[in-house]
Amino acid sequence: METLNIGNISLTWLDGGVTHMDGGAMFGVVPKPLWSRKYPVNDKNQIELRTDPILIRKNGLNILVDAGIGRGKFSDKQKRNYGVTQESNLKQSLRDLGLSCEDIHIAAMTHLHFDHACGLTEYSGEELVSVFPNARIITSATEWREMRNPNIRSKNTYWRENWEAVQDQVETFENEYQLTEGITMHHTGGHSDGHSDGHSVIVLEDGGEAAVHFADLMPTNAHKNPLWVLAYDDYPMTSIPEKQKWQTFAAEKDAWLIFYHDAIYRAVKWGEDGEVAASVKRERK
Repeated sequence: METLNIGNISLTWLDGGVTHMDGGAMFGVVPKPLWSRKYPVNDKNQIELRTDPILIRKNGLNILVDAGIGRGKFSDKQKRNYGVTQESNLKQSLRDLGLSCEDIHIAAMTHLHFDHACGLTEYSGEELVSVFPNARIITSATEWREMRNPNIRSKNTYWRENWEAVQDQVETFENEYQLTEGITMHHTGGHSDGHSDGHSVIVLEDGGEAAVHFADLMPTNAHKNPLWVLAYDDYPMTSIPEKQKWQTFAAEKDAWLIFYHDAIYRAVKWGEDGEVAASVKRERK
């Protein structure tokens, strides 16, 4: 498992599963000859997207950023449509660290699309139960409203199976929420599949170092260009300025940019020439 330290904050990437989504959908109006030079694509025009939660540890807290795709939640048709070639091994990842799901104190949900939230619940027989029974689940109020009342379009990504069993654990916020000293969620909006505008980023600062988790405002390193936004984004004119705002913040802080979906990098820093100056690469098994 790859790790990174931001001052006294430790980050460890867990194994939350993998999807393969249409490259055109993931890069919107950007022509394929451009984006395919930045990120590998297969013969089905799909790009590999990890769904790997990040375990953040500070002040005795175990904070999980998003939850992976879980296990046993997808039909064969869904696996085919979403290019799921491997389900979550999150429990084993935690065991390898001497932890269990009961040891997670906070699940910080950048948003609640299925590829981030399926891992919140699992089947126990015929019943869905919480995977992290002792955790506070933090998400923006906007996102939580949409999760429970999706429209005709967003119901394809906001699944009842992912929230009903954990609704008593959910805490929401409007603009920002401090998870612990030096770790804050900020509601950005922008990324949505339907009319929700509930997406959040996470900022980490400690010991003069910093990192920004852009979540799906910048799902991979190839989405660095502020104009390269997803076709799923119903609010691109929110996504773009928010992406610019937090990129400026990251540049001023010489911050790491950390990823949930990227199949190549866990984290990067870009140099003044726009090229990768430092990185944590994902180890291929």
